[in-house]
Amino acid sequence: MTVEDGHATKLRGNPAHPVTRGFLCAKVAQYLEREYHPARLTHPLRRTGAKGSGQFERISWDSAVNEIAERLRAVASEYGPESILPYSYGGTLGYLQGRGMDRRFFHRLGASRLDRTICATAGAAGLMEAYGVRLGTAPEHFVHARLIVVWGANVLTTNVHLWPFILEARRQGARLVVIDPVVTKIASLADLHLKPYPGSDLALALGLMHVIFRDGLEKCAGDTATLRVRAAEYPPERVEQLTGIAAAAIEDLAREYATIRPAVIRVNYGVQRSERGGRAVRAISLLPALTGNWDELGGGLQLTTSGAFDLNTDALERPDLGPPARTINMSLLGQALTATDDPPVKALVVYNSNPAAVAPNQNLVLRGLAREDLFTVVLEQFHTGTASYADIVLPVTTFLEHTDLYFAYGHYHIQLARPAVAPPGEAKPNSEIFRLLANAMGFQDACFHDTSDDMIRQLLATPSPFLAGITLERLEREHSIRLHVPDLPMAGRPVDLSGEPLAYVPPVESRHGADYSGQYPLEMVSSKNHDSMNSSFGYRDDVDAQTAVAELHPADAAARGIVDGAAVEVFNSRGAVRLTARVGDFVRPGVVRAPMVRWPGRSPGGRNVNALISDRTTDIGGGATFYNCLVEVRPCAE
Repeated sequence: MTVEDGHATKLRGNPAHPVTRGFLCAKVAQYLEREYHPARLTHPLRRTGAKGSGQFERISWDSAVNEIAERLRAVASEYGPESILPYSYGGTLGYLQGRGMDRRFFHRLGASRLDRTICATAGAAGLMEAYGVRLGTAPEHFVHARLIVVWGANVLTTNVHLWPFILEARRQGARLVVIDPVVTKIASLADLHLKPYPGSDLALALGLMHVIFRDGLEKCAGDTATLRVRAAEYPPERVEQLTGIAAAAIEDLAREYATIRPAVIRVNYGVQRSERGGRAVRAISLLPALTGNWDELGGGLQLTTSGAFDLNTDALERPDLGPPARTINMSLLGQALTATDDPPVKALVVYNSNPAAVAPNQNLVLRGLAREDLFTVVLEQFHTGTASYADIVLPVTTFLEHTDLYFAYGHYHIQLARPAVAPPGEAKPNSEIFRLLANAMGFQDACFHDTSDDMIRQLLATPSPFLAGITLERLEREHSIRLHVPDLPMAGRPVDLSGEPLAYVPPVESRHGADYSGQYPLEMVSSKNHDSMNSSFGYRDDVDAQTAVAELHPADAAARGIVDGAAVEVFNSRGAVRLTARVGDFVRPGVVRAPMVRWPGRSPGGRNVNALISDRTTDIGGGATFYNCLVEVRPCAE
């Protein structure tokens, strides 16, 4: 980054980094606009109007911290400390600002614990069921693949640094197959694009296994007897009915995958955001074990590399500071705020997240946030929809303004970052804010006086061979260091090939579901928007326009009298949202796509598409089911 007179003027990638190679994604490339945006929050605020009204007055940090401490003490005294709920997720992936002093504070307080499920837990659970570890093929090894299957992953939008490695592999003759019901940017460039019904990925994986077993193409030394019996129940003709993919295409892909070596699968979280998502990831992850692709450089699978970052998180988070406490699933926030009892949730502290925009069953979430008896604190950089429901809002720093240590889930490099610019106004890092709150609560534990460097050293004090020799001093010199992960991280690892939990049942909320009535015949997918990170850039006009559309196939639009550019209402039994129709070959027939995540306050009616999505959770992992949602679409009366 270029800094002139304390002001950042240019942000760029590190050309020496072997994965990012000096370029940024389209989102982060515009980050300096966010850094210096006039709407940045710079001072603590106290609510003066009704919840959701956005009416606040400026207060001092001392007043804010003392008021928060007083209210939390009162809530804990009357209802018990479990009536206090922290709510956070991926606003930062840094250890210190994401899961450091905050976790110490809430553990010491005895607050309810949060099961952070909204993004990745279902897929992680599937991978753990199969292998017991969360490792995968390194991105730089994709260049050696001769068949690349991108399954539920829009690489050019959410994983752009993998793309150059795919391009290099294709220059060397690799074939690219994309599996996605949406015509994503990478799907438009693929050699083959297969479009399954949303949430039918488990059936497709079992169909591929059927052909591999039937034709004697497996190369696996493990006991596959149970899985073979299960896969026999899914011949391509049946899978065609379940997925909408032609039986011949299933046959061809199975034979290609089993015979072209090496073959690699990039499966992403699009697969696991459905009711059968966790077990779908498990089944897909077994394919390289069945074909021997884990044993070849350039073969295998990548869902996540996060398991390699085996740092000493207990020393960072200090769960020993307080008693065991109940756990609340963040994907069920609406229920937690409106129905949870014994004790009820009476205080909510939100940081690194914007649940008013991102949580499913949005109407129920907003009803809970509007409770006058709910004391809510929000740590934020902008005045989001969630901040508008807060009693106290605290301004926080961006990643350019504080120290942190970062892990990755798409490569094997750990990175240290120091502040590059000063924060605006009175904004503070999360870590400092929770230190202040701990002091105001009278917590005397020495760990609340740890500096950022103390916490980094505690994290790095791990016996993991992946982190051997990686110290703070070395990170200061090198900034980014590759973990000691072997080139074939999964070769020789035991795998659970049991097929018993892999039977496919169509999602309840799908056109093949047991309760399908035809009242809401379209399957809505609210996948990632190209130019935004969840709700982070929702204040921008161009991002708002991009997330205010509903993409329909021409056949579905014509059947409803909808033309491109028309105002439409997307609705189901949970709610309705007004959007603009975008008609074209963007999705398979029967599917509508509404890019996430629009700021609700910028939408007519104050809702985005999460008002249509249930809080039904995934088969394993307790994740949110954003991609199983039945809707109807109709033209709006102007």
